[in-house]
Amino acid sequence: MGQMDSPDFPVAAFDRRAWPMGGRLDYWMVPDGWPIRRYRLGSGTRGRMLVMGGRGDMIEKYLEVIHHWAGRGWAVTSFDWRGQGGSGRLTDDPLCGHIDNFADWVADLDALAADWRSEGDGPTAMVAHSMGGHMLLRALAEGMPSPDAAAVVAPMLGVHSAPLPRWLAVAIARFMVRTGRGALPAWTQKEQSERQRRMRQKRLTHDPDRYADEIWWRDHSREIALGPPSWNWVLQALESTQALAEGDAIARIATPLLILATKADQLVATPAIVKVANRIVGARLHVYGREAAHEILRETDPVRLDALRRIDAFLDEVAR
Repeated sequence: MGQMDSPDFPVAAFDRRAWPMGGRLDYWMVPDGWPIRRYRLGSGTRGRMLVMGGRGDMIEKYLEVIHHWAGRGWAVTSFDWRGQGGSGRLTDDPLCGHIDNFADWVADLDALAADWRSEGDGPTAMVAHSMGGHMLLRALAEGMPSPDAAAVVAPMLGVHSAPLPRWLAVAIARFMVRTGRGALPAWTQKEQSERQRRMRQKRLTHDPDRYADEIWWRDHSREIALGPPSWNWVLQALESTQALAEGDAIARIATPLLILATKADQLVATPAIVKVANRIVGARLHVYGREAAHEILRETDPVRLDALRRIDAFLDEVAR
């Protein structure tokens, strides 16, 4: 990991609690009329990039990497998934992350990507984190037109259900959905508890400052804040990840693909990521150790900059 300490990739000063100059924040309507909050930044001299966050994320969490890729010439587009961030809610509880069916998000991605693809020529790349990585790979497996290259970071290809065995987690989620509690939060999340925040931070990143940035955005824009997922989300995650990992469609993905993961992930199952990577012809996989938690692109600079180096080198090689 000595490569991570190389001084040839300077860290530019960036205000992570402000929108970059020159960007455009608006709403894009999916075919059924649902408004999806979208952000665009960058000239596009290098090509066009679509950036996808994970469960509970909002565009603001990824402004730093969006700014990085815009600085490298990419015209970057990012968005909030339906039902989270600034893209509305699907239950009466504004802090509950709910979806009826993951297929709804795949359909949204298909439609948004088609519109994004039509905006111009040149190389195209997609970068997705966690749940976004699952949606991207599922969409590609189900026939979404391929970008020239894709990178998925800590993709949700299996849910880390410990201490419960997976079969028990599935059984509990199915029971809760079957008994009419599918739209209710699957657990409580005490936003005001410092202890809870520290525990959550350690699962996400070793960088307390970047974690504090997320809390700052949530506290200053409560309409984008999200808490626990619904029971139906949990069931969909367990079933969709298994279907993708074990089905035949995943092996049909032909997109040049880079996968970054970490052995220390407490949210997604890294063994499942390795298994899927082995089934995709030509996929490249790098697995970090204890130095990286789940949010690799929001980690301490040695890890984060190493991840950006790997993604940039990969895109420079294959997205031409």
